[in-house]
Amino acid sequence: MKWLSFSQLPVFARLLPVMAAVLAAPLPVEAELQGLSETEMSSIDGAGIGLVLENFKFSHGTDEPDASGEQARIFRIGGIKSTDGRDVDITVNHLYIAGANSNYGETLGPVNLGRLLNPWKIDVVDGNDIGIANKAVLEFAASAMVNSDQGYDCMDSGAGPGSGTCSSRPASAGYIGERADIGMQMNVAVGDDRSANINIHAKSAVIDGSYLRLWGDKDRRQMVGQFKLNFYSPELSINACAQDGSTCGSRILMSNFALELAIGNQLQPVFFDVDGSGNFVVEVAAIRRPQPGEIGADGLRGSSDADAWDFYESYYTNPEFRSNLKIGNFSVGDRDFGSARVQGMLIQHLNIKTRDLSQ
Repeated sequence: MKWLSFSQLPVFARLLPVMAAVLAAPLPVEAELQGLSETEMSSIDGAGIGLVLENFKFSHGTDEPDASGEQARIFRIGGIKSTDGRDVDITVNHLYIAGANSNYGETLGPVNLGRLLNPWKIDVVDGNDIGIANKAVLEFAASAMVNSDQGYDCMDSGAGPGSGTCSSRPASAGYIGERADIGMQMNVAVGDDRSANINIHAKSAVIDGSYLRLWGDKDRRQMVGQFKLNFYSPELSINACAQDGSTCGSRILMSNFALELAIGNQLQPVFFDVDGSGNFVVEVAAIRRPQPGEIGADGLRGSSDADAWDFYESYYTNPEFRSNLKIGNFSVGDRDFGSARVQGMLIQHLNIKTRDLSQ
């Protein structure tokens, strides 16, 4: 078991709370009621809350100081210390969620998030329907995946209907689509060193099939959950630039980037807790070991306890429990490293605990 401080977590893990805080903040949204056709109305069951954001555009950051040194907008994260005790200050210069073809955040246009026929959802579902026995489950879900004869290729920005399993449509000449350009430009200062300027951009990103499910565990008296993140983008790039943006280092470019991350499942959920010292704990407990005699010496069902054998068979063979990472092409500057793939990764045990390094 290894405890990780916040500063030791991977960059993407440290950015997740930032993104979550921004997305959870109240945003001004303009909306109007739209009429539905008979076909659209027939597919609505009245359960839960469907969420569709049309002509959505989000942009926030930190402004350059004016002549008097004032800044109209400041987006800064503090209260973090490095392992050697220096203050860490993260200034987000620009965070955006906008329409496709934004030229790395330079030209922001609107995008639709969700579809009337397949919206994002907030719902309380019957756990028995999703393999969580006798529980009411709170679910936050993006648009669901669809059959390949109805959906769109998740990567191709010019995909047509019947080309894949994603519900979100790419932008076209006459339609803004449901695939967003997402990016962040930030400066990370450690002590007096403000040289680290990091830019992250994802083009035409899709998160269809993603969800967060939460329920309560009576025995452990903790919040329990499942987290599924699907993230598809034809181009994900990372680079570092000078603070004024005049010069930039080599760009890390990942084309046809597909992340299918599964943390927690019906048989091995993820537990959320706060310990006595106020630190946040995320745990995926190890799966239980079979009892003596439950699994036969030959490993076959016929010589094993049927319920125990079925339990482990489901755990080790269900593709929904496994995570995948695929990169069509990985390059750094002018160096091309080809494709990369991590397939079928199963998180068998995970324990992350935040630490206050100042104590």
